[in-house]
Amino acid sequence: MCVWVYVTYACFDEKTGHGEVGLVRHRTCKDFNRTLQPCGVPIIPPIPCIKLCVTGIIAGNTVKDAPAAPILQRGPAQNNTPNCVDPKRFITVSTLTGPIIGHVAPNTSCVVEYLGIPYAKPPVGQLRFAPPVPLHHRKIAYVASNFGYDCPLTPSSPVDYPGYTPQAPRIIRYYTSGAGNPQSEDCLTLNIWSKSTPKSVAKKKPVIVFFYGGRFTTGNTNTPMYNGKHLADAEDVIVVTVNYRINIFGFPGAPGTLPNLGLRDQRAAVEWLRQNIANFGGDINRIILTGQSAGGVAVDYWAYTYKNSPIAAGLIMSSGNSWSFPVISKETATNNWNAVVNALGCNSTDTEQTLTCMRSQPWTAIKDAAATIRPRPSSSVLRSVPPFYPTPDGEIVFANYTSLTERCEFARLPILIGSNANEAGFYRISLYGNTGTQPTQEQVNSFHLESFTCPAAYQASARRGCGVPAWVYRYNADWPNTRLYEGSGAYHGVDLHMIFGASEDTSGLPTTREQRELTKLMQRAWATFAADPWEGLRREFRWPKWEGRGETNVVIELGKGNQPRVEYGGGDQYGVSCENVTLGALGTSA
Repeated sequence: MCVWVYVTYACFDEKTGHGEVGLVRHRTCKDFNRTLQPCGVPIIPPIPCIKLCVTGIIAGNTVKDAPAAPILQRGPAQNNTPNCVDPKRFITVSTLTGPIIGHVAPNTSCVVEYLGIPYAKPPVGQLRFAPPVPLHHRKIAYVASNFGYDCPLTPSSPVDYPGYTPQAPRIIRYYTSGAGNPQSEDCLTLNIWSKSTPKSVAKKKPVIVFFYGGRFTTGNTNTPMYNGKHLADAEDVIVVTVNYRINIFGFPGAPGTLPNLGLRDQRAAVEWLRQNIANFGGDINRIILTGQSAGGVAVDYWAYTYKNSPIAAGLIMSSGNSWSFPVISKETATNNWNAVVNALGCNSTDTEQTLTCMRSQPWTAIKDAAATIRPRPSSSVLRSVPPFYPTPDGEIVFANYTSLTERCEFARLPILIGSNANEAGFYRISLYGNTGTQPTQEQVNSFHLESFTCPAAYQASARRGCGVPAWVYRYNADWPNTRLYEGSGAYHGVDLHMIFGASEDTSGLPTTREQRELTKLMQRAWATFAADPWEGLRREFRWPKWEGRGETNVVIELGKGNQPRVEYGGGDQYGVSCENVTLGALGTSA
């Protein structure tokens, strides 16, 4: 029998790094299969390849039946989403806590978004300063049309930094929770974006769950910077962002209560997803946790806390892990709590009476009193220690991560971990705002090593030593519409513009062609890891794993020279040895 086949091919020139992806139609009367083929097998027509080539063969009557071409190591990545099906069939979704009604996301044709979904009871009244409590089932449908409230926070005051670009204040407002969104204690909500495709019916989509950063002091999901519709549309993954309690409401340090409530909120959200995400089209066996800055720290904490029941299949940590920033002691946490208690007139020798009084106060009064407690200095002028912050409790956060890591006492989950080439490009703004000074280059270099470069290398090596694959990346690009000032470079948080694909929405300025291509490449890489955390990046991208052996280690360099390609660094190219560097989490006793 003779059939038409569609052949996808991908090839690139190793010298230039430029790639070509295409699809050709070919009639064959020979047997064929659906596996990848090397270029040159008899049934494949001539392919314009230069150096390397792989092809995929699939039978079909129309081009839309053919899969997207394999993704290159270098060159522009391709949209890999299947065809849209009628989104109306996915507008209302049943969950164990009741029906959820979503809507088609603005400026998309088939991404359905469900905003502000409660995943726990409102932590108000007697539930203030208490662990999250699961919701009961409700018969009335929840209309998920708007983002939920921001959790109570006090954003930093705007800084008039020298040489600001016109878009810089806008970007920083969206990144640091300074856009003036309404706040409330009733903030334990999450947001879901899912494209209406055949995978939705099969319930086979990878699920990428994002925890925001903000030093556990600020952070929110109601920002264009973290809007998941672009990533969901580009890669047919489910994207979830989670609100969790921060500052004194999430990390109160109150005697007689359980600590680290914000981290417990995250667990409650992921447990809700495990129970319900299949009805949104998600695969409960492919839930990936990702976070940036403090969110990355939380993701790494998760691996130690829930080593026997992680729920997740893989972890992505951007610009932060458990070794990046110091925690605070129980004594410091209690002292800071007592300072707020005294300011509000709730001091008592009876712990229960104190807690009752604090639960009766307006949340705004508690927030304002907490804002008067100053952060402590750390080993770096670019980093301080917030007064309400994760505290070792032996259950959620530990004081002995060194020994736990040496014994492989963490969930054996593959990791994708990395940082940006100029993290300090963001941190120097707050330093200038607080002191009117600029850091020295030596201070910048030390900050990068102790908080980002070496913690990433340490954790990747630890995972590798325990038989868990790890990939290490560094983001390098500096685009006109994300630039904060001349020389801001690849600053802290700028990689999120690429992963979420929302730099135009965030900055108000258009992207360049190269920027769009690098966005596609990075989104494809993140989605590939989500689909197969163990081998996806090696198989589809040929990205080498971290080996944990000095100069043989390879760092995935993204966007060097503002080019939409990958380069490989390692050894001396990644930076000086970390042997004599005190990691950020160990550098300060607070």
